Amino acid sequence: MSKKQSGSTALTLTHTTTVVSPDGHREQEEQLAIETPYSIALNDETIGSSMVLPIGLEEFGAGFLFGQGYIKTGEEIKEIYVCPEGRIAVYADVEITEPKEVIITSGCGGTGKISKEMLEDAFEPLQDYSIGFPEIRSFIRQALHTSTLGQDTHCVHGCGLWQNGRLQAFYEDVGRHNAVDKVLGAILLGKATARGAIYTTGRLTSDMVLKCARIGIPIIMSRTAPSSLGLAIARRSGATLAAYARPDRLNIFNNPDRIIVDRQVVR
Repeated sequence: MSKKQSGSTALTLTHTTTVVSPDGHREQEEQLAIETPYSIALNDETIGSSMVLPIGLEEFGAGFLFGQGYIKTGEEIKEIYVCPEGRIAVYADVEITEPKEVIITSGCGGTGKISKEMLEDAFEPLQDYSIGFPEIRSFIRQALHTSTLGQDTHCVHGCGLWQNGRLQAFYEDVGRHNAVDKVLGAILLGKATARGAIYTTGRLTSDMVLKCARIGIPIIMSRTAPSSLGLAIARRSGATLAAYARPDRLNIFNNPDRIIVDRQVVR
């Protein structure tokens, strides 16, 4: 088994498999996405851990803590260190008073939790943004083809953020939640803003929609389906929720007003 490098970071392993069929067998090389355990610490206190693709780790640490309700704005973050031994250390101007009451979600690993207050508190107004199909086509095509990692491994989710007429941020991970957290982390670290549209290859369950709406993203799109609670949170927050997103089609489950067709707003 050998490692394949992406820049200075190994993201895949090459493994020789045996393909068996009624006609016989043959050897074939496969690319495996690397899954690595990382713990996330806030002001030297471990908050959680997750299995992640080892890229975009600073963004993941920030997004993870936002999703857990410990960090609310990027201004609170002072420093982030990614340690070789598998630890993301975040230092921020926040107090850790007591463990937050959490709700276990449909996610895997440490990101399968959200704080109860994050779910129950009132929503702030979302950013003002709309998008038409020329941009939607470019957005989805670029998000699906920016990297070959998904095609090479069939094992990662992608998540992109579109704003100002271009793909502003794009991240991949073995977990759909992790990929979204990396995009949210990019917003917190000032690499993008929430005024745009997000697209994920993963399904839109309650926590996926919740984190996007909490940070202020107004348009949330997925290649696949939403859950009932994902839709309920979109309704509470006023977010536009679009599923089964393709370059020339959206199934809009909530608030179609931000989607423009032939210069007309969908209603």
